[in-house]
Amino acid sequence: MALQVTIEIKGAIVVVGPVGDVDLNCSREFQGHLKKVLESRPARVIVDLAKVPYMDSSGVATLVEAMQIARRTSTKLVLCGMQDKVRSIFEIARLDRVFTIVPDMATAGA
Repeated sequence: MALQVTIEIKGAIVVVGPVGDVDLNCSREFQGHLKKVLESRPARVIVDLAKVPYMDSSGVATLVEAMQIARRTSTKLVLCGMQDKVRSIFEIARLDRVFTIVPDMATAGA
């Protein structure tokens, strides 16, 4: 199944919502969506991962790259709604200390 990505603009906040597994087959497409959103230099980008049951290293690398772009453009990048399987990948790689990760959209400031 192809990855679906919803993009919702709420003023200075952009919510990016991937739906499905983020793996090698679709991480480049996901990367394209994130880059396009970050090019507009919003104040905050929220990546809602609630509908992502699985993410491999290519998906994680895509988010790391997005974070680097966000830092260069002074955009606040927030990850929310991580399922346990995805969260454990971030914890194992200690990326939970690098990213701003919150439980849900309300906490993310949407």
